[in-house]
Formats: sequence, structure tokens, C-alpha cells
Amino acid sequence: MDGDMCDSCVYNEIDEEDGMSYCAVDMDEDDYVRFVTSRRQMCPYYRLDDEYAVVRHQM
Repeated sequence: MDGDMCDSCVYNEIDEEDGMSYCAVDMDEDDYVRFVTSRRQMCPYYRLDDEYAVVRHQM
């Protein structure tokens, strides 16, 4: 999966202790194995982290 894409994903979180980012999608072991072994080019869990979406919706 494209790491640059992960930077803009709502599920991308940074561990404050080591500064590393990780995916915070809640998946079980079976989902994780399917995700890692998939030949997909796009992550099925990707969601743009658009913090202004709510504000635009309220306007």
C-alpha cells in the first residue's frame, strides 16, 4: 500500500512514544491477513482525513 496515502488517512495515528505512525483500523487477524496479502493497489479502509468536512456540511 502507498505510505504517502496513509499520511492523509483518518485512521493514521502517530505513537507519541516512538513517533512512528500506524494504522488504527479495527481489524481482526483474518482481516489483517487479507489486507497484507491482497494485491490491491488501494487500501479498502482509506478515508480522507478532511477535518473541514463537518464545517462545510453545516454551511
